[in-house]
Amino acid sequence: MSADQMSTGELLAATVPMVRTLGLEFLETTTERAVVRLPDRPDYHNHVGGPHAGAMFTLAESASGAIVLAAFGDQLGRAVPLAVRAEIDYRKLAMGAVTATATLGRPVRDVVAELDAGERPEFPVVIALAREDGAVTGEMTVVWTLRPSA
Repeated sequence: MSADQMSTGELLAATVPMVRTLGLEFLETTTERAVVRLPDRPDYHNHVGGPHAGAMFTLAESASGAIVLAAFGDQLGRAVPLAVRAEIDYRKLAMGAVTATATLGRPVRDVVAELDAGERPEFPVVIALAREDGAVTGEMTVVWTLRPSA
């Protein structure tokens, strides 16, 4: 299967070893949102029996990467998406499987317009982390850029 035929989740699993290591499941990936699930695995638990903070960070960052690829995949010939910075807030104890839902913080057309103007646009992706009961356990923002290739 070529990269053009792979889903975003398959592409990330093929190119990002941590996605495979954590067994992340890509439930939905569109230009509007990405939903990624971290299964409950005892090997990834912390000292209180929930998913380790590092695993949840990777889950959220992976969801942000999925929506960036879905939204800007048509720009990959001229720009490389890179995470610039991230901030995460852990709100409640996460137990069991955790789902990350990512949304873009700026319209795609505005980001592409900056790229067209020769700029290096930055844009936030906001991610909510939730338990299976729907309780939000954390929130993360990853600021991304599209670095022109030339």
